[in-house]
Amino acid sequence: MLTTLPYTRDLVLIGGGHAHALVLKAWGMNPLPGARLTLINPGPTAPYTGMLPGYIAGHYRRDELEIDLVRLCRHAGARLIMDRSLDIDQSRHEIILGSRGPVGYDFASINVGITAGLNVPGFSTYGISAKPLNAYADRWNIFKSQVVKGCTTPDVVVIGGGVAGCELAMAMAYALQAKGISPRITVIELGSQISGVGSNAQHRILMAMANLGIVIKTDLKVVGVTENQVLLDGHEPIAATLCVGAAGGVAQDWIAQTNLPQKDGFIKVSSDLGVVGDDALFAVGDCALMANALLPKAGVFAVRAAPILYHNMRAALTGSKRNHWKPQKKYLKLISVGKKSAIAEKMGFAIAGRLMWLWKSKIDRAFMKRLRDFPEMVTPTVTGELAAGVAEILATKPLCGGCGAKVGRGILSTALNNIAQPTHNVLTGVGDDAAVLRQPNGEFQVISTDHLRSFIDDPELMTRIALIHALGDIWAMGAQPQVGLASIVLPQMSASLQQRTLLEITQVATEVLGAAGAQLVGGHTTMGAELTIGFTVTGTSKKMPLTVAGAKPGDVLILTRPIGSGVVLAADMAGQADGRDVAATLAIMAQMQDREAEVLSPVAHAMTDVTGFGLAGHVHAICKASGLNASLFRDAIPIYPGARALSNSGVSSTLMPANSADTPLDGAHDALLYDPQTAGGLLAAVPKKQSAAVIEALIGHGCTGHIIGHLTTGTGTLSLS
Repeated sequence: MLTTLPYTRDLVLIGGGHAHALVLKAWGMNPLPGARLTLINPGPTAPYTGMLPGYIAGHYRRDELEIDLVRLCRHAGARLIMDRSLDIDQSRHEIILGSRGPVGYDFASINVGITAGLNVPGFSTYGISAKPLNAYADRWNIFKSQVVKGCTTPDVVVIGGGVAGCELAMAMAYALQAKGISPRITVIELGSQISGVGSNAQHRILMAMANLGIVIKTDLKVVGVTENQVLLDGHEPIAATLCVGAAGGVAQDWIAQTNLPQKDGFIKVSSDLGVVGDDALFAVGDCALMANALLPKAGVFAVRAAPILYHNMRAALTGSKRNHWKPQKKYLKLISVGKKSAIAEKMGFAIAGRLMWLWKSKIDRAFMKRLRDFPEMVTPTVTGELAAGVAEILATKPLCGGCGAKVGRGILSTALNNIAQPTHNVLTGVGDDAAVLRQPNGEFQVISTDHLRSFIDDPELMTRIALIHALGDIWAMGAQPQVGLASIVLPQMSASLQQRTLLEITQVATEVLGAAGAQLVGGHTTMGAELTIGFTVTGTSKKMPLTVAGAKPGDVLILTRPIGSGVVLAADMAGQADGRDVAATLAIMAQMQDREAEVLSPVAHAMTDVTGFGLAGHVHAICKASGLNASLFRDAIPIYPGARALSNSGVSSTLMPANSADTPLDGAHDALLYDPQTAGGLLAAVPKKQSAAVIEALIGHGCTGHIIGHLTTGTGTLSLS
């Protein structure tokens, strides 16, 4: 009996803008069976621009205005691809990305916003656009810190005297004054007055700016930006150690280079938000242009359009009727004025004061709350008569993916005891990272196999991590990767989606193996309940490969990668992890370790990769095989971002308790030492006198290395200090 319905259509969202964020929230509450949803965005978060002035002024933390797309996609059952879109091939229904192969779609929507870039000489070098937020926020924080330390002067110029430019100028002025600094801030406007509001609101904005010491200059044209000045046409330059561009909205460069119907880089859409002339594409928000409703570039319209977009994309997927959107002509503007005060303007009327700021803050926080509060994941209850033991297993936490889904070391060891020991040309096998075979020419070949239950819905990234995980055994033995065979289980899906998915998998597998000096030679594919990706890999070595045996008393242990990935991934599957921590963890897991192996293998006495049995389990394997004890330095062990806090709060993967039971540890207890790792770091026993040179060599190769313990004569005891 089918427990899940097969995928038959791909719906792809390009950009994590406000409308798409709301669509993801709605989709999670009511998904369309058979549709595979994908979000493409450069990073794990997207900013809510309505709270930007409050953040700059110091009223909000950075995380309070960032939409966590990782958690949102987990709620929606969508895969998140963190990459930049470069083009759309409408004939092939493919989205071209910056660092990976194309992503196919049946229907797609574009919500990528705009930039505030200026075509002014020197601005791209010395200025910073107010959009996108991340670059501006980072530059502002550096500038503010330098001003506070007295390393630079507080001279700020904002180019663009619309509402956005004035808001940011007041926010920056307030933030610097709160630090005891008297800034010199100038707003330059090409037109004759503040744009975007009526005369009443203009008057109130000018009063608020004057109270903060901000100078506004109108009817001026900027002709250049230097390191310390803004150059004007026909006027004296203005000092500027920070130049912020907020002059209107400029379309994304990559959209202008596509064949999409557009005007000045803005995509033409009909009243149903469909791209003109293409029934498979939608566009919404600031990047779109509706011919019969010329809208200002304001986030409120993307928010209001989201329900129509959600309905019409579902209509496209099911072949039903689309709705039409009629945006309102008048809308409320709430304008921050630096301190916790705001101006409310609608239909020419304007009111100012602290109550207006409280109203604005309440609206903004309510919007973010919608995108942060998700229903708790509930495990379906099974009723009726059950065999003994079923209820106890169902009562435990859901099964993790990756190495967290492996069986315990004790269970595995019992099973392996029934396997015959190596003979003839098979030199090692049971208990080692990989089997070692002697070749007729006197050289050696190693062979290993690994497969992972998927912990993310992105087949491309999952393949990359699974293959790097499998190659870890080859690198840990100091061998050169040779060939790889794939073993793929796809969830049930239509033939077209099978083709797209397998193309993503084979492209990245070929890329990773090629970069490692090996090649993909084939494999086996079938369909099953969930995505599972595995590889059998081989490698060659002219000398006897490294194993877990051979470590010597006095050796130090060097680890090349943090631990804690099992905790982070377990929290992610439960919707509890911070998206930035998940993204940072996945980024490290997806990095190859060939350079680390190149540095470590010539000097290591023993080496392994840290995977399912956790750091303690793999250190114990070296100790047991080499007849040694190990002392681990708790504070020297690198930890993935967020993993310590999650572990301290009780989060763990399903394999952690078994790892803890299988590998006792003297001294202080640390659950992260038992955390199963996927694509974990290399762990090498290296002579102490060479350890400093090894760490230096790793850094020189762009890698990291951490001395996390030392070995002494003993019987396999582990301690933590």
